[in-house]
Amino acid sequence: MIINEWRDITKNIKADIKVLDMEILDTTKDKALLGTVISDIVLGLLSYVAEQERSFNKTRQREGIDIAKAKGVKFGRRRIPKPDNFDYVVSRWHNKEITAVQAQKELNLKPNVFYKMVKK
Repeated sequence: MIINEWRDITKNIKADIKVLDMEILDTTKDKALLGTVISDIVLGLLSYVAEQERSFNKTRQREGIDIAKAKGVKFGRRRIPKPDNFDYVVSRWHNKEITAVQAQKELNLKPNVFYKMVKK
């Protein structure tokens, strides 16, 4: 969590943090207790808002996926069908008549797809 990281950096490591677009989170300026408390409060609030937004995004994403699936939308990569001559070419490869590279070229398949199909 960002608050734990912030505290570790500012309290344990005793390093300063300067947030360029938010001066209230600049630990180099006000080392007094009030400045530290204000920085911690603002950081806590921003962290909470960010976590809530992330949670809302996940919820909206899940709802969108569920709606798309209900409409029949397919997710993931498209399945590559086995070429018609796959069994013949693979049998030639198994009998060491051709190399794996030659078999892949004849079938017009990439190596990972070729070996995945052979495995099945």
